Parts: sequence; structure tokens; C-alpha cells
Amino acid sequence: MSTAYTAQTAPTALFDYDKYWASCFEPAPFLPMSREEMDLLGWDACDFILVCGDAYIDHPSFCSGIIGRTLEAQGFRVGIIAQPDWTDPEAFRVLGKPTIAWGVTAGNMDSMINRYTADRKIRSDDAYSPDNQPNKRPDRAATVYCQRCREAFPDVPVLLGGIEASLRRIAHYDYWSDKVRRSVLMDSKADLLMYGNGERSITEVMHRLAKGEKIHEITDVRGTAFIVNKHNRASKAKFVEIASNDVDSIGRVDAIINPYVMTEDLDGCEIEKDKGNSLTQYQNFQKEPVANPIIREGDNLDADTQIVQLQPAPSKAIKHKLPPRELAVIRLPAFEEVAEDPVLYAHANRILHLETNPGNARALVQKHGERDVWLNAPPIPLTTEEMDYVFDLPYARLPHPSYGEARFPAFDMIKFSVNIMRGCFGGCTFCSITEHEGRIIQNRSEESILREVEKIRDTAPGFTGIISDLGGPTANMYRLQCKDPEIEKNCRKPSCVFPGVCQNLHTDHAPLTQLYRKARELKGIKKILIGSGLRYDLAVLNPEYVKELVQHHVGGYLKIAPEHTEKGPLSKMMKPGIGTYDRFKQMFDRFSKEAGKEQYLIPYFIAAHPGTTDYDMMNLAVWLKKNGFRADQVQTFYPSPMATATTMYYTGKNPLAKVARYTENVDIVKGDKRRRLHKAFLRYHDSNNWPLLREALKEMGRSDLIGNSKQHLIPTYQPAGTEGQYQSARKKNSTVAGDSQKRSGDNAVRNNSAANPSRPSNTKKRPEKGQILTQHTGLPPRETGDAKKPFGGPKPKGKSKPKSRA
Repeated sequence: MSTAYTAQTAPTALFDYDKYWASCFEPAPFLPMSREEMDLLGWDACDFILVCGDAYIDHPSFCSGIIGRTLEAQGFRVGIIAQPDWTDPEAFRVLGKPTIAWGVTAGNMDSMINRYTADRKIRSDDAYSPDNQPNKRPDRAATVYCQRCREAFPDVPVLLGGIEASLRRIAHYDYWSDKVRRSVLMDSKADLLMYGNGERSITEVMHRLAKGEKIHEITDVRGTAFIVNKHNRASKAKFVEIASNDVDSIGRVDAIINPYVMTEDLDGCEIEKDKGNSLTQYQNFQKEPVANPIIREGDNLDADTQIVQLQPAPSKAIKHKLPPRELAVIRLPAFEEVAEDPVLYAHANRILHLETNPGNARALVQKHGERDVWLNAPPIPLTTEEMDYVFDLPYARLPHPSYGEARFPAFDMIKFSVNIMRGCFGGCTFCSITEHEGRIIQNRSEESILREVEKIRDTAPGFTGIISDLGGPTANMYRLQCKDPEIEKNCRKPSCVFPGVCQNLHTDHAPLTQLYRKARELKGIKKILIGSGLRYDLAVLNPEYVKELVQHHVGGYLKIAPEHTEKGPLSKMMKPGIGTYDRFKQMFDRFSKEAGKEQYLIPYFIAAHPGTTDYDMMNLAVWLKKNGFRADQVQTFYPSPMATATTMYYTGKNPLAKVARYTENVDIVKGDKRRRLHKAFLRYHDSNNWPLLREALKEMGRSDLIGNSKQHLIPTYQPAGTEGQYQSARKKNSTVAGDSQKRSGDNAVRNNSAANPSRPSNTKKRPEKGQILTQHTGLPPRETGDAKKPFGGPKPKGKSKPKSRA
């Protein structure tokens, strides 16, 4: 581990704890979900019972698998209650009473995002449930599960974790109720909240509880939050409180030059120097010293003279000295204040994001009514050895046998993939990876990764020799890090790649290129694909990596995420300009041609992001048509809790800079009509959108984009039966207005069946230009399928070309 981190409590490596007595039991084939399974294992009770909103899949990509196996390796008996009936208290007693603690998580996704679309409509499926069944978990599942656990066994500590709780650890804007809600700790009644990846914090807390320590005494574990009460208040008495407006700065702050400086050294001030030089033109002018005697008591003074005592100014070092970071806590504006004042909300969110680097982050505290919610500093990232330890645990890599032949779309998407790293330093404002996983990359070793590839080859049912992904939150941040641990320790920038790639960032992709080569050389491995999103602004700095990727690891399409083409929204997203995309595309096309392969990029775009004007979307639509892209499914901006862009959406302020009432206001896209308009620009080719686009283009003074030639964005005519009715693209058995067939297939793109009915829908088709994705939910790609042509009315005269589909 880097020596740059100074922990509040010195972290113990995950593999250095003394194991709990129950380590005498052999690892379970699957963690038990019933008393019958417990009996077969010889257990009379579970030490830790994890209640999860997802189905139990024993795999390191799923929270119940990775947390359960991590605690099992520490010697604890772990049981799983997956997707219980939250209306029945008995469903939480099926495994009996846990001897140490409850664990609660809503699942791999926020339960609200999992159930509702960006338009607040209920989804028709759930990728983390058996056979894609919806309604297997409640809204705000983390809160509901905690309350039920408390009802089942009131005296057992409740430990809350997972991404839903992590992103709701302080007062937060809730998109679904359109208001600011309290910290999830207040509503859930959990004893301790663990934010971020929880292996380190849950392991420490469980061992301390097992040794008899009371839950209210455990207040110093990094990556945890709790409510301050009479039992634990004394443990925080040594902390020095700092007001949040005293720390709202990023990077170096230079001393302000005093414009009224007094100096006898004319060289020290150019203005005074000029004045001195100008005196030479007055030959008879003589400078005389001005007496400034010090008057003391007892001197012969007039009766009405008052003596003023001048006190020496305090040293700047003393005046601005702050307590050591490990003993400092920043007081955020109270819940009641941020709920009423959007500017204070934006300020609080900005401070939270400034305090995310484990090397320099301080504790945070926020008042909720009469009580305080206390957030300890973020967890220390896992070392490579610890990452290997976690991922090498004895996972079955399958759903629990109780599900029988049920299919799980989320599992199907990753069952032949390998996670090689964690974290992301991109800082995209619409994404919450940094707030959950951190921006410091946590890497597995080559040996551990290759062992997992071989395990998939040897044991995974249905494996055909193709690894679907070697990646993580991003495809190409493996082994990338700051060049200097001290710089990394002190950095408070929200991104290492915006507005440009940091000069202190080590960007060499050679270790990743070497990993690709070793993986594809393994016996029985036919192909290694890269399915994670690629940071092309980093890739263009490494042509050798791009060549390796394009010529060996692309299966026809490669996903990248420019998100937009215009500077305004890109600056609010903290994404690189479209010129970087153009540079990467040139490299991609050149290397594809050299390899004799027909391959295409699939760019992601997002509609209605904060900072996006109607003109920005119009320009994006023009760019899409010029480059031959047609979007099938359009994802509008989804305000997820704690994301910086969500703060922009709610407050209209930009927390990327210091927030004040007079600072920049961000253009926010709200209201159904305007959000529909921005989506319509992305689907400019859909005839149902043309009436709305015509109206908008005329109001914008851009009627020149309406016409029947290829140079125009939309035509003047309207096909019969498409009079502008709007219908949101839904999943599975729902259809878009104008579609006549059910959706099918694996990719979130239109297939070629409609144009060629003789081709079966499940037949693999050749890559073709024009694919585009716009989905940002964290869910697997929607199932899509056959569709009619975009329009069936009169066509412009002239020779037509085959249409590219998306």
C-alpha cells in the first residue's frame, strides 16, 4: 500500500485478522438461504445474516456473494435472505437470530433506479431477479429492510451498506419525490452505515463486535457513518470542528497582493518606483523625512488627546492554522437548511466531493433536527494483495440452486467476464462511482486475473472460449496512478483527466496490453473481448494499446462515451471535447483497416443533462446525421443521489466551482415537454418526433434545417399514422410507436431482421455503421428487436442509399 495514507485507525490487512472460532467449518458450497441448508452444514445459528434486494448469485460481481464470502473467510457463519417478502416479518426470521449482526443492502443498484425509468415510470422487469421478474423488492429497500430486521430481533445490531445507502449517507436530493430527504441513517434506524466498497469496514466491525465491543462504541472505522448520541458523543470530543465555508477551495491559494502596500524600497513596488522616477523632473523638489514619534503616557499632551494602543497583527500561520486532518471535522449546513436553500445544498455537496481522497479527507458532520449524522473519512483502498484475496475466494460463480433453471439477465451479462480493477478517476458528474468506489484505482495482480480466466474456462457451464470482458468501471485504467504518492495524498481535484489529463498521472497502458496478450494465449481461450466503456482520452495517449485493442479485442463494435458534442454540456459533465473522439476514431479506423476488419464505434450520448441548451441538442442532432448515427433507445439524464450533476439539476448552481448566490446559474432541462424535445433531437430520424422538432426549430430560428434533402435534419412532410404521438421506448414486450414486433436480441441496437425477413433474429449479423447507445442506468442493455423503417411516407426524389440503423 502507498505510504501516502494516514488512517484514523491503522488498517489491518484483510488476511491478517485472527479468524473467528467458526472457521473450523468448511466453506459452504453456497451460503445458506434456509434452515435445512444450515443443518446440512452443521450450523446451529448464523453469526451474520445479509438481507439483500437482489437474488443471491455467488459471484464476486454481486454484493451478497462478495460480502458473504469475505466474512466467511474471516471465520463467520454467513446466511443470506435474498429478496424477502417485506410485508411479512416472519420472512426475516427464516434463518433464526444472528449471533453478531444483521447486514442490509438494497442490492447492486439503487432500488429506485432499478424500478423506475428516468421519466419516473415503473420498469417492466428487474435484471437482478429470477427470470427478470419485477416487483421483487420495495421502494427504498435499504430503509424498509433495516426496519424489518429491527422488528424481527430488536437487540441485534443492524449494519447498512451497498450503493443505495452509500449515496444517501447525508441529506440528499431525491428525484422521485422531488425534495431533499434526510440521511438514510435517520429513516432506516440502522446502527452503522458503511459507504463505499465494504470489505475492509465490515471485516473490522464484525471482529470488534465478536470480541464483545458494543456497536455504539465503534465510531472510528473509516468508511462508516452513524448518528451521534449520548453513548458515543464522548468519543468525538477530541475533534475540532471547522465550518464548511472555511474549507471551500481547491488546490493552491496564492496570497492576495495588498494594493496599499507601503514600502521604502522603490524596487518592491512598480507604482512607487514610477513615482520616484517622475520626481527627477522637478529639480527644486527635495524629499524630507516625516517624523512619526511614538507617544507614551506621561508625555506633555493636550487634555483632549486620546492614546490608541496598537497591537501587533497575529501571524498568518497562526491565524489560518487548522487542526490536523485526522482530528478535524467539517460542519456541513444542517438538513433543515439545505432542504430550504438550494445554494446551501450545492455548497454542502461540493464540500462532500472535496473530502473524498482517503489521503486528506476529513470527517463530516451534519445536523438533522436535534441529532448529528457523523461521516468518518473514506475507507483506505485495498492493496493488490487484498484485491487478490477477495477475488480468489471460493465462489461458486452461479446463482443459488434454489432458483432452479431461472435466468438472470444481470448474471448472463457478466458470467464470462473478469473484473480486473476498481475505482475511477474520471469524475463524470452524472456518475457516482467516485463517491462509492473512490478515484484511486485498486488493481488485481496478473496472476489472480489469469487464474479467474482459467477457472471460467474449466468450470463455467456453457463457456465457449470467449471472455466477454476484462475490465471494471472503465476498460483502461488498470495500473494507472499518480506519479508521486505525496501529490496523490494532497490532491483535491475531482478528476484526473478533466479539463485535460493531469501531468502527474501515470498513463502507460503497457501493463494492460501485456495482460491482454497473456490472457488470449491461455489454452482454450479463443477470444478476449473488451466490454467495459473505454476512456478514449487516455487511450489516444497510447497508440500501441489502441492497436492491440482494435486488432484483437473488438467483436465488431466498441463502446465509448463522448456523451455530447458541445462544450457547454461537456464542461458540466467533465468530459473531453469531441475533438478527442475524432482523434480516437481516426486511430480506430486505421488499425481496423490494417487488420482487414470491418468494425465500428458505438458512442453513448445523453439527453437533457444540466448545462444543455436546446441549441446544444440541435447541434448534436446535426452531428449525428452528418456521421450516420441513429439512436434506437434514448436515455435522458437520470438524477441519482449525491451525483454532482444531480446537484446542478436541483439547485441550478455549478458545484464544480465555489458556490455563492451570485455565481453561475446552470441551464436545467425540466418539464416533460422540454425533456421530450431533447430526446427527440437524439431520435431525429423518428417520424413521431418530427412535429415537435419542426415547432422547436422554427422557434429557434432554424427553419433552414427543415427540408427534403439529405442536408436537412427533418423533412417537411409527415407520414400517415405518425402525427407526432409520443410513446416512451419501454422494455421487452412493449413497443415504440410505429413498431409492430416484439423486442428480442442481446444488444441495445436495432437488428437487421426488418430489412431482411429471411434472416433469423438470433443470427449474428455483420457489423454495420450507425450504431449508438444512450443508456446510463447501470442495467444490462435492453432487449430490442425488429422495427419498421423510420418512416413510410413519401420520399425525397433521387437515388436512395441504404439506411444505417441504430
